[in-house]
Order: sequence, then C-alpha cells, then structure tokens
Amino acid sequence: MRRRAERVPAMRRGLTLLIVLLLAGCGVTAQDEPHTVELPRRPLTDGAGPAPTGRAGEVAEVLCLVRDGRLVEIVRRIEAPPSPQEQVDHLTAGPTGTERGGGLTTALAGLSFTVSFPAGSGQAALDVVEPDDAAARVDETLAYGQVVCTLTSRPDVASVVFTQRGETLQVPRADGALSRGPLYGSDYAALVAGR
Repeated sequence: MRRRAERVPAMRRGLTLLIVLLLAGCGVTAQDEPHTVELPRRPLTDGAGPAPTGRAGEVAEVLCLVRDGRLVEIVRRIEAPPSPQEQVDHLTAGPTGTERGGGLTTALAGLSFTVSFPAGSGQAALDVVEPDDAAARVDETLAYGQVVCTLTSRPDVASVVFTQRGETLQVPRADGALSRGPLYGSDYAALVAGR
C-alpha cells in the first residue's frame, strides 16, 4: 500500500510537468506589456458569401439594403474610410445598377439625413430632412433599420437616435414598438435576411 501511495504524488508531479511543457510549447510567448487585439466583426447577415476582395488601398464600407422585405448587408470598396455622414449619404443614394440587378432595393426613397456625431460619444444623431411628398416610404421600419444597421456596423458607432427640427423622433423597431432611442442594430435583427 505504501508504494501505491508514493506513486500518486509522483504521478501528479509528472502530469503537472506534462501540462507545463504542453503550454510552453503552444507558441504563445510572454509579453511585458498589454497590447490591443483587433477582433473581427461578426457579419450582420449570415451566409452572405465570400468576403469581397479589393485593390490595395481600398477600404470596406458596409451598407444595409433591402431584398424581399429583409435587410441585407453589402460591402462596397471605396478609397478612404467614410465619415458617418458620407456613409449615410452613400446609403440614401440607393443601390448601384449591379446591386439592383441582384434584387437589392432601398426603403429610403426621398429621405436625407444630417449626421452629428460627437467625438467619443458612440451615439450618432441623425436629423431627418423632410422627405419629398411624392416619395412616400412603403415601410418605415425597414428604412430606419437600414440606417441603424449601416451606422452600427462602424466600430465608432454603438447607437443611433433620430431627430427632426430639434425634437427626438419616435421610430419603429422591428418588433413594431415605437422608440425614441437610442437604437441598436439588435433592435432590427429580426429583419435581417438569414436569421
């Protein structure tokens, strides 16, 4: 019995040594100072296909368009990172000819926005410019979802509020409830294609 009792601590030491050697050999080196780790963003739409490739010097711009009554994330390649206002302007311009050929549309016809984005706030405020009366929106929920999902795809925007003439607007979320915000991409997740 005594030999068996002596073997148990020796086995534990051997197992501990094996674990230490395995961890030391995993390729992770010790560092003196912490460093930032860039994690990849999860795409808004699942199964959107392979990531588009572009030329050196191009950046990806995410826009949320509409197909068959659902939000669809697309990626365009542009020369420089867009400001929040530029990204919203690209969104309100609608799909390109190629994108329209792929069945993409927009619910933002006739709308324009003025974006204010206080540095470091993480919340974009969009002032809704009066739409053209002839260009009524069929689905406000999709329209607001397009804007919120586009802007919250940016690493510097966490939420969005909508205003008009200085008043915060109540806008529809995907669940049909009206909200004065702040609005998040998750508020429109039920409208995203593939979910």
